[in-house]
Amino acid sequence: MNQPAINRTDNDFDSAADLPALYKLLDGVKMKNGWAKPTPSIYPTPRQAFIPAHWHYADARAALHAAGRLVGTEWAERRNLIMANPIPGNDYPTVSTLVGAYQMVKGGETARSHRHTPNAMRVVIEAAENTFTVVDGIKIPMLPGDILLTPNWCYHGHSNDSRQDAYWIDFLDAPLVQYLGPMFYNEHPNGLEPVTGVDAKHPMRFAFHDYHPKLLAAAETSPGVRLLELGPPTLVTFDRTVVSIKSGAKWTCERSTGNRIYTVVAGKGRSRAGELEFNWQRGDMFAVPSWNAHWYEAAEDAVLLQVSDDPLMRLLNWNRTGPA
Repeated sequence: MNQPAINRTDNDFDSAADLPALYKLLDGVKMKNGWAKPTPSIYPTPRQAFIPAHWHYADARAALHAAGRLVGTEWAERRNLIMANPIPGNDYPTVSTLVGAYQMVKGGETARSHRHTPNAMRVVIEAAENTFTVVDGIKIPMLPGDILLTPNWCYHGHSNDSRQDAYWIDFLDAPLVQYLGPMFYNEHPNGLEPVTGVDAKHPMRFAFHDYHPKLLAAAETSPGVRLLELGPPTLVTFDRTVVSIKSGAKWTCERSTGNRIYTVVAGKGRSRAGELEFNWQRGDMFAVPSWNAHWYEAAEDAVLLQVSDDPLMRLLNWNRTGPA
């Protein structure tokens, strides 16, 4: 059987006398060689562009307090501060798949409702009674230490009906959505979504007064250290685990393919992540990108919130750990 003729391009590869000439011809047909790549595409262990980083809540609070005078929610979608990983050229992700941001809603103020394909979660640092997030028309209380989920495509806004400014941290998988492409967003036609009820026991709320006793009653994973993964419900792309570290105790974590962001819910201490050593206290946030060993030592009884993309790693069978 005769083979069909192959149409030649303007570049005649038979004329290539050496590799540089071949590479030039490949450029002409928009191809790259796979045998002498400048940067290997497959390598023995993870390479991580992001670095461990630490942010002080005191700095964020002061900046947001100033922004309260200068940035109105009538024109800003959210009054927040992005904890962009401090690597060259980056102005958004905290770790490769997740972003953490401090947000403030002033007393008596609302933040209009919107929805988007990224999943979101919040941990409250400061708030008074009658501070709410509004998810699909339901007012859900926000009190210090509370953790609240907003699954993708749920309308959500905020209503601070107290006289005290409220501060919390938002976590979103928006960097992952941006990378993969399926980003959608729209605003609620009524501004703040109309409220149909208040639900302090909403399944998307993990109240501090509920989960903290369960955490303290959990079995120790190492002396003075207890962990509790919060759920159900869950999100597909990232989880939430609260960690209790007794004063003087140390929690050591192996390297992992999961990317992590931590918030200090209570207490203070010191840590090392990769080459970075730092002291932390309530409200601080820190990033531990994948494949960085890290440890935490409490100077007083502490509670940390760990947010990681481990569910995604497990779903794709990419979860691995290595010795510190």
